[in-house]
Amino acid sequence: MSEVGFVGLGNMGRPMAERMIGAGYKLVVNDRAQAAVAALTSAGAEEASSLDELATRVETIFLSLPTPDVVLAVGRSIAANPGVVKRVVDLSTTGPKAEMDLAEILSAASVSLIDSPVSGGVAGAKKGTLALMAAGPSVDFAIVEPMLLTLGKVIRVAEEPGKAQVMKLINNICSAAALAITSEAMVMGAKAGLDADVMIEVLNAGSGRTSASFDKIPRFVLPRGFDFGFAISLSLKDIRLCLEEAERLGVPMMVGNAVRMLFSITKAELGPDADMTAIIRPLEQWAETEVRGKAAGV
Repeated sequence: MSEVGFVGLGNMGRPMAERMIGAGYKLVVNDRAQAAVAALTSAGAEEASSLDELATRVETIFLSLPTPDVVLAVGRSIAANPGVVKRVVDLSTTGPKAEMDLAEILSAASVSLIDSPVSGGVAGAKKGTLALMAAGPSVDFAIVEPMLLTLGKVIRVAEEPGKAQVMKLINNICSAAALAITSEAMVMGAKAGLDADVMIEVLNAGSGRTSASFDKIPRFVLPRGFDFGFAISLSLKDIRLCLEEAERLGVPMMVGNAVRMLFSITKAELGPDADMTAIIRPLEQWAETEVRGKAAGV
């Protein structure tokens, strides 16, 4: 089995890379965080000290990076010295404009792009149960699909890079909105004297069930851990990208803008590294109550 490159070993990148190693792929990794690199090399990967070195060794490079600017910078570096690289698989959330720019940059160096953002969080990355949206040339997609399947369910969205990014932004705004409204509802119930665990049981048995009521709130809010593993700044970045694309398309998003406001307030009050599930905390403060499950103790 030939070597595969992987750039970006953060909260999402590291468990995805570990899944690929576990499936038998020979990974060559690159990241500025040496601790993350060391963890992967101890699991069987090899390190490339630079993108130039990586490009001399692998035909396929996976990216899992935090912002569009970083993705584009890495893309330019690969395009400047492509070596033997034939394709890049971008697992990041960049938004469609940046992804189309990346495709153009890479195409000038005869490198194809598979646009494949992921959904499912750190837990999904660890378990291999992510949802992967994919867009890119059919020939290259056929080559990387078995690799993507080690990470979760792969859904082909379109041929053109950028389309999967649109789908990811749609998914993320729905997820963020569900978390926001469910958090508000839980605070309302707590203020009225309802038991938080009972509220979750009722919501999940009825039509109010959301990804937030089923997973994020019972697992990360009720125990008061706030450790879902996705920073508020990154979630806010995804919301911003979605609203920018909606505006470009002429689609009004009143609810989406309200969601952005709550996430922005949380970032301002708790800092950019606060977990996205902590958006409930400003609501609790304003309402002078707390949503606490039995697992949190007294």
